Amino acid sequence: MSITVTNITKSFGNQKALNNVSFSIEKGEIVGFLGPNGAGKSTMMRVLTTYYKADDGNATVNGFDVEKTKRLVQQSIGYLPEHNPLYLEMYVKEYLAFNADVYKVSNKRIVEVIEQTGLTPEAHKKIGQLSKGYRQRVGLAAALLHDPEVLILDEPTTGLDPNQLVEIRKLIRRIGKEKTILLSTHIMKEVEAVCDRVIIINKGELVADKKLEDLREVEQQIIEVEFDYRVEEVLLKKLPNVSQVKNTRGFVYEITFSTSKDMRPAVFDFAHDNQLKTLQLSKKNKNLESLFTELTS
Repeated sequence: MSITVTNITKSFGNQKALNNVSFSIEKGEIVGFLGPNGAGKSTMMRVLTTYYKADDGNATVNGFDVEKTKRLVQQSIGYLPEHNPLYLEMYVKEYLAFNADVYKVSNKRIVEVIEQTGLTPEAHKKIGQLSKGYRQRVGLAAALLHDPEVLILDEPTTGLDPNQLVEIRKLIRRIGKEKTILLSTHIMKEVEAVCDRVIIINKGELVADKKLEDLREVEQQIIEVEFDYRVEEVLLKKLPNVSQVKNTRGFVYEITFSTSKDMRPAVFDFAHDNQLKTLQLSKKNKNLESLFTELTS
């Protein structure tokens, strides 16, 4: 395993930021690390990067214990924080050379990461002249300089425009073929576009750890139906496997069923039996955003 977290607990005073959290990540996985503000995401990433010491439990990165072998853990990780610390007056190549000296890597490696992150057209410029998207590329290039096995990215697409988002997503997917990536974000579409798996924490506790396709295949569906006049919700609740009925607007209803069986025929038959006309009838897919809301509310 590239990352193993076992029963990690961390408190700040009386507030428990992480409570007995456990998970593992294999090499080659891109994992979305999700949770509302204050859930404990940043605390966990700081434990993994050896910045924080856990109160209890243990964690390893690339087989190295985060407490006993901090330097080896640091050598195994490339970290891109949310607020990418860059020296804006430095040129791209100059900044990467500065970091290369810290990591004791060659000039050849600088050229490799510039090409890998698509910085070649901008490599002659000062960082302060770059767009937000290219600045993020510089941060990624710096994180990749020492060729780490594990990348930890904290909100890597914050503030990017739609075109920049697409570029950074492609870059992360490409890098993820060879590395293990733990990616923290608030953007659900980001996770669906980039990640293979999601880990969700809430109030310091792990509430979900699943492959993305498994998370979508829950035993639940939403049918949206529009009738030709108002229907009492109590009648719709008599349909089989109904867990919730919501009148969203006018004569439009969202009916949530606790089953994977397609319930559109049942709704159509209900309308026929009650002499109703169906003006619209559709099945809505459960998306990651609604699942996130359910797990963290």
